[in-house]
Amino acid sequence: MNKKDITFVVPCYNSQDYMKRCIDSLLPCGEDGEIIIVDDGSTDATGEIADEYAFVYPQIVKVIHKANGGHGSGVNAGLAAAGGRFFKVVDSDDWLDKDALLKVMQAIKNRKDDVDMLVCNYVYDHLYENRQKSVCFGNVFPEERICSWQDMRSFKPSQYLVMHALIFRTNILKRSNVVLPEHTFYVDNLFAYKPLPYVKSILYLNVDLYHYFLGREDQSVNEESYKRRIDQQILVTKMVVECMDLRKVKRMSPRLSHYMMRNISVMLSISSIYLLMIKSREAMQKRQELWNYIKERDGKLYKRLRFTMLSGFTYLPGKLGDILTIKGYNLAKKTYQFS
Repeated sequence: MNKKDITFVVPCYNSQDYMKRCIDSLLPCGEDGEIIIVDDGSTDATGEIADEYAFVYPQIVKVIHKANGGHGSGVNAGLAAAGGRFFKVVDSDDWLDKDALLKVMQAIKNRKDDVDMLVCNYVYDHLYENRQKSVCFGNVFPEERICSWQDMRSFKPSQYLVMHALIFRTNILKRSNVVLPEHTFYVDNLFAYKPLPYVKSILYLNVDLYHYFLGREDQSVNEESYKRRIDQQILVTKMVVECMDLRKVKRMSPRLSHYMMRNISVMLSISSIYLLMIKSREAMQKRQELWNYIKERDGKLYKRLRFTMLSGFTYLPGKLGDILTIKGYNLAKKTYQFS
């Protein structure tokens, strides 16, 4: 059997109400791709719907039924079973644009031996409000030309290489040994971070491929959800800090090292802001402990994060500093529409 060009993994937990939209958007890949639906211990009709797709599209769709382990566990299971040259996670409430997908499939077919990672645009899709905002990377990478980290230009404040934007060569993910923790939210940050130093060649396609749905009250990026799950956000932030020695990365690529430090700064900022929004004494203690953890682990990294990067503006001294931090966050949220 010929190797598939790409594996799409769709982790599902009680996704019966929206998973069909996601899976239908992946079917245009045809038999050049495989779709692995991971039923993560669902208690609704998710498993039955997944099995129906596998029955109708046996050459394309596979199903993994497993005990509940959370989103990261679903990604791990999909990666272990992946048979495609490339690998992409698509969350069950999100979807891909058909025309963009066909362009991606053609690019993979034409350059499958030359590229470690593809970057595409993604769209914040407030479907119920009929508004969208696309995040593009044309100012960061040359279009439709294989490049390296040394060709990477500066990112705007709203631009990050999030999981939605990335398609990795499968063996890059396996070489990086990226394994996501179970029963933990926000693990996509680790998935989009740890493999980066293993990537040598990059291809950017200026197409709006991934539609990131916003609007469900129970979404993990909802503000109240962030507050409830702040310990998980802190855990993933620490895992990102610990998983890579940025000094080694800097010797290989100073530009990549700077980007990865910027990524840590953003994660630290999110943790710091939401702990501040919780307002409890316990939250303030966790906020201080998180910053102390960075300081004790790597003094130089702490100074960079505290005094030269965005994260420093989320840990300003005094009550006035707290007020300015929250106002700055609300302004950024309104400007960039990320939630």
